[in-house]
Amino acid sequence: MPVARPQVPVPVMRAAVRALVRPVLGSGLPAPVQRRWLELVSGTSPAAPGVAVRRGTLAGRPVETLVPPDAVPGRAVLYLHGGAFLVGSPRTHRALTTHLAVASRATVHALDYRLAPEHPFPAALDDAVGAWQELLADGAEPEATALVGDSAGGWLALAAALRLRDAGGAQPAVLGLVSPWLDLECSEPTPGVADAMLDADRLRRAAAVFEGATVLPRLLDADLAALPPMVVQVGSEEILLPDAVRLARRARAAGVPVDLRRLDGLWHVAQTSAGSVAECTAAVDALGSALAARLAG
Repeated sequence: MPVARPQVPVPVMRAAVRALVRPVLGSGLPAPVQRRWLELVSGTSPAAPGVAVRRGTLAGRPVETLVPPDAVPGRAVLYLHGGAFLVGSPRTHRALTTHLAVASRATVHALDYRLAPEHPFPAALDDAVGAWQELLADGAEPEATALVGDSAGGWLALAAALRLRDAGGAQPAVLGLVSPWLDLECSEPTPGVADAMLDADRLRRAAAVFEGATVLPRLLDADLAALPPMVVQVGSEEILLPDAVRLARRARAAGVPVDLRRLDGLWHVAQTSAGSVAECTAAVDALGSALAARLAG
């Protein structure tokens, strides 16, 4: 029988994130340095046991395919990691994605999309849409496939769904948005919250780098009609809480079903600590169950 891993209390992990991640994420350090540091720190969070990790390509980009032992045939998730469009990779989010695979009983495809500043908008969005289209071309069924992203990956997931809708393409069965960063100007950060990870000014600078010479779409002002149902999770202790609330309000007004879950006491994308913090594991379990309820198979 496997030995249970000791769990870290929420206040301890929050303090660790504040000490180890916040000073580096979006700082003036070169992007490759930030990326390497985040990979080192995230390596302390364990992957879910029993999940097979396979590496390949999807639409010309590297992808990690994560297969749980009891995967439902045909059930899939395309996952877009966060990282302010500048950092992050399937490796930094492996604790989250492997636990999500177990919780949803789905094969999770974690895409290593192109990052700014080397590749500003629309490179990452093109990668996301291309990966979705290739999944379908390879036999994935839209009604059995979810599109999920956290933070900046949540922006990409919503932007991809809008592009697919406008082009008349097949939509995912459900969108999963984890602490989505949707207002790239951070115009309404949660007042009075000491975010363990994020700083609004740094986010604005990251958005400017991602934008490059283009004008980014304002997703919270977009027409959200005819989008897939949404499952949204957001921590109570993060400055992006208003983004999730505004999205839910506007999507519901457009006739889109929204399951909005506010996670009390948790910080931005705390789900990356699944396997180490019981509350974070529970959040991923709830996300996986909510997605599975919308997926065929």
